[in-house]
Amino acid sequence: MIGVVIPAHNECERLGAALAAVWAAARHPALDGEPVGVIVVLDSCTDGSDRIAEQHRVARLALDVRNVGIARARGAELCIEAGARWLAFTDADTVVAPDWLAMQLAENADAVCGCVSVDDWSVLGAEGERARAHFDSRYTHADNHRHVHGANLGVAADAYRRAGGFAPLACSEDVALIEALQASGARIAWSVGPRVITSARTDARARGGFGDTLLAMVASLAPAPLLASVPT
Repeated sequence: MIGVVIPAHNECERLGAALAAVWAAARHPALDGEPVGVIVVLDSCTDGSDRIAEQHRVARLALDVRNVGIARARGAELCIEAGARWLAFTDADTVVAPDWLAMQLAENADAVCGCVSVDDWSVLGAEGERARAHFDSRYTHADNHRHVHGANLGVAADAYRRAGGFAPLACSEDVALIEALQASGARIAWSVGPRVITSARTDARARGGFGDTLLAMVASLAPAPLLASVPT
């Protein structure tokens, strides 16, 4: 069995597309009919995220911790208890490719770190195109990259357990897990194969996460304000 874990905090506008894409990936012929279980960890949701998850017939776990590390860890624990041999992680504002799970497994590694593409830079306003160019010039979208994204991450259940799982961190929980996996001797594939498209959201859910990274990048590209001359 493959387990897919998706943390969500007030994601009703994006969650439906994320789940539809995951179910498409679960039906990929390369999986040879292996069962796929999907769980949405609803962390402090006050919108309709639970209803969306129910409509897409996925398992749901409600928490009130506002901590993505805890959310991913609890979802992973439930998948392992259900018999999952492989854990795949993505985000509620992310659409995975139809071969996402198949490409993770094809790496034959203990863990797979994939890249991300951004769906619509225009949401960043006037600096959107400059942000796209800046991002593309610094992002390695190729094999042997060293990016870590919770939106595109897979790990064998036994390797996950040996590494101690996700730490209870409000951000960078994905980086901490990869560091723990490396310390445990896990084989990590830094692959461009598993593809996902994520949002260039301006309402970041996790402080210090990818959304805040994009906002900081936009701020750095904005022209500095002109200084008023000092009256003499």
